[in-house]
Amino acid sequence: MKIAVFGVGGVGGYFGGKIAVKYAGSSGHQVVFIARGAHLAAIRKGGLLLKTVEGEFRATPDLATDDPAAVGPCDLVLVCVKEYALEEAAARLAPLLHAKTIVLPLLNGVDIAERLRSILPRGVVLSGCVYISAFIEAPGVVRQAGGSCQLLFGPDDGQAEIYRPLEKLLKEAGIKAELSAAIAVPLWAKYLFVSPMAGVTSLMGLCFGDVMADEKGRGMVRGLMAEIERLAAAKGIALPADSVDRGIATVERFPYATRSSMQLDYEKGGRTEVELFIGYAVRTGRTLGIPAPLHEELYAKLKKRGCC
Repeated sequence: MKIAVFGVGGVGGYFGGKIAVKYAGSSGHQVVFIARGAHLAAIRKGGLLLKTVEGEFRATPDLATDDPAAVGPCDLVLVCVKEYALEEAAARLAPLLHAKTIVLPLLNGVDIAERLRSILPRGVVLSGCVYISAFIEAPGVVRQAGGSCQLLFGPDDGQAEIYRPLEKLLKEAGIKAELSAAIAVPLWAKYLFVSPMAGVTSLMGLCFGDVMADEKGRGMVRGLMAEIERLAAAKGIALPADSVDRGIATVERFPYATRSSMQLDYEKGGRTEVELFIGYAVRTGRTLGIPAPLHEELYAKLKKRGCC
């Protein structure tokens, strides 16, 4: 199998690194990293150093490049860019695709696969969801800081069994992969807790622990989660009845000083995923006729502050 990892940041570096450690240089597989800049140069020179809670690994892909046209059609493409770069990335994916290429996006959000299908000329797009905290520590170095490192994936039509060999390939690379016939449920379950924390931490300028210790902040988080739960129900997504309580419990398991990735991007003055998180809920609520006043208010405040 020919495997390309498009975007070798925290997420792509961890999961792509695991795949390269296992399969690069083998007779049956080829692993390609598509990266850029100093990170790419370092990978070309000495491979990718992957620092995880399990230990350190050196991942050396069969090819590292910034040019998809130099790669050619692949059997599996992991898309691991930030959401705000999705359309730009999708426009560059065509050389990597044949009719049966499996495209697996590992981004936050619940509409990523749908957006990719509307752009890509061919290939089979699955939905994916990961639980990990990882980042580029230095050119050629990716550090996993936390998270369960679980990867859930599956087709949106529920016809999952044909992708069992992909689950096996990922598991054999040491990835906690799980194939799901109802992938919308874990996608929305993650969105329910990640999106409110991204928005509220960015607005308040506080870490997870301080937000949850603040009565107003905690109430805002719970209210936003409840609005997402109602949006999911309106879209026919059967989340567990105690989803909000589960979301709160998930947040409280994070280290006290955790800061959301959107908050970090905002504080650095960079682009953020505000449209993916808060904007999506606002637009979906308006389309479905489901009131989401907390999201409307949060979205307006963040946009006014230049969080975009």
